[in-house]
Amino acid sequence: MATYKEIKGVTVQTRAEDPVQNVGSWSSGANLPANINSGMGFGTQTASVIGGGYNGSTYSNNVYEYDGTSWTSGGSLTASLGQARTGHGILTAGGAVAGYKTSGNTIIANYEQYDGTSFTEQNDLNTARQTLAAAGSTTAALAVGGTTGVGPGSTQEGLTNVESYNGSSWTETTENNTARKQATSFSGGPAPTMIYIGGASDSTLYANVETYNGSAWTETTDLNTARSALAGAGQAQTDGLVFGGAAPSVTAATESWNGTTWTELNDLGTARHSLVGSGTGAASALAAGGGTSALTEEFSFPPPTAAILTEGSVFLSGGTTLKGFGKAAGIPGATWASGGDLNTGRTSHSGTGVQTANIVFGGATPPTVAITEVYNGTSWTEVNDLPAGKRYPGRAGTTTAALSIAGYPGSGSGVTNVESWDGTNWTETTDVNNARYGGGSAGTQTSAVFFGGFTTTVQAHTEVWDGTSWTETTNMNSGRYVPGSFGASGTSALGAGGYPGPSPSVTANVETWDGSAWTEVNNLNTARYGFDGGGNVSIGMVNGGYNPSYSALTETWNGTSFTEQADMATARNNLSNGANAVAGLATGGSSPPTIYANTEEFTADNALSTVTVS
Repeated sequence: MATYKEIKGVTVQTRAEDPVQNVGSWSSGANLPANINSGMGFGTQTASVIGGGYNGSTYSNNVYEYDGTSWTSGGSLTASLGQARTGHGILTAGGAVAGYKTSGNTIIANYEQYDGTSFTEQNDLNTARQTLAAAGSTTAALAVGGTTGVGPGSTQEGLTNVESYNGSSWTETTENNTARKQATSFSGGPAPTMIYIGGASDSTLYANVETYNGSAWTETTDLNTARSALAGAGQAQTDGLVFGGAAPSVTAATESWNGTTWTELNDLGTARHSLVGSGTGAASALAAGGGTSALTEEFSFPPPTAAILTEGSVFLSGGTTLKGFGKAAGIPGATWASGGDLNTGRTSHSGTGVQTANIVFGGATPPTVAITEVYNGTSWTEVNDLPAGKRYPGRAGTTTAALSIAGYPGSGSGVTNVESWDGTNWTETTDVNNARYGGGSAGTQTSAVFFGGFTTTVQAHTEVWDGTSWTETTNMNSGRYVPGSFGASGTSALGAGGYPGPSPSVTANVETWDGSAWTEVNNLNTARYGFDGGGNVSIGMVNGGYNPSYSALTETWNGTSFTEQADMATARNNLSNGANAVAGLATGGSSPPTIYANTEEFTADNALSTVTVS
């Protein structure tokens, strides 16, 4: 059976016999300023932070930053009592680090957060440990396994202890299935979620892989090569890379994860254990240090190429795409152009209206903000704030008559608060029935629908607003968090993509609402979450998001299917879009550590062309 692939706005039908161009490889990057063994790292291939570890003689508190070309000093960890450390875990989102071993054969529980400039001490873990795995953000994270044993010996017993972080303190939570140390992990989606990979206990090596959905651990597909002291980079359930380690001899083996299976890829240039990994997933990763090394290697696929041949065929090759031939029917003409910047850059906010009359409210800078701004097609003006700051609120309405629905206040869980905007002021109105944040929404100030979202788990709840009260009604077929959504009223809406819970971690699923039931329709071309949309069930658009990296993708809806259009200039997620497929608007958002104030305006020209196999 033939398969279909969307690339650069051209739909390509490929022959089934064509091979996957899975030719990713490692290449040399700039060496670290010093040897680092068992350090910590977070970030992307071109913007990483590495700190701590063992340099061959002493435990280090040095921090180094990579810009894709060279390493520079980033200061020092501010560990309690000035203690340097090794064998510590990292929080891969939000730039936070947990530290667990110092010189003097002392195991510590110290935890520090990184704000882009410096590390600040926070509350300690309950159980001091070393060679643990950690993943998440500064508001929701996990610390898993490790050992209370002293020194690097292979006979140290691993732990099953798991602690969860809520933004202020660590709490013991559900233990994982297999006790181990020197494992690796990566996370993505609403934290805390995690994939926990490999490791050892005593002298036993593990290929075990477990996923965590916020409440329970589930065994999934084993690695091809059991190993400890490995590194990883990627997204919790759908996309990642592990490399290096001890198996039991030092290995250069590299494996990619697609949410279901592990695939062996090209080896590291230099085999090593106890190295540092960072990056966004299987298409882009960084391996640094390890053993007694200062080496840096970068993993990537060659960029995809598309060539229009003389007879009108299209040939695709490279990247992670399939290759194929087809007939080109034209080039889409939709474009993005710069609009006025917000006065306050933000992420995780909401907006509604049209391209020339829009309103945004809430979000985080961080911290959580209540700031409201209106757009006149040229510039943004600050107006009266929400009663209280919140992130990920739902929205409905216009610049003069809007709703801000539920949301996340910055700590704890979601709220039920709904505020109504009259063009001048926000006032509290009737609460939704189910507290949550990051739900989809559509409609007007007097006829709206609010669906999905997240509390401690992903939700499928649907509630309808009649201008006076919220009524619970039929759940979505597939619950989701931070989807793209749009619609004209409480009886006509669309929810696309989002984060649906433990597996898979990102969906392309699309559902439409007719006032009484949800119906699954044609999927997005690219699964993602943390994006936004505008329009109605006959014509709309979605843009931005995340999977497996911050996205500039734009897709338009014609009432039947989504079509890829020109990318935004700035890739980002957690942005707002209150317009439609003819005249769209993208405002704010983030690609951490950057938070954006910029606005982009979308103008449709002609329809997307397609390519079919000849």
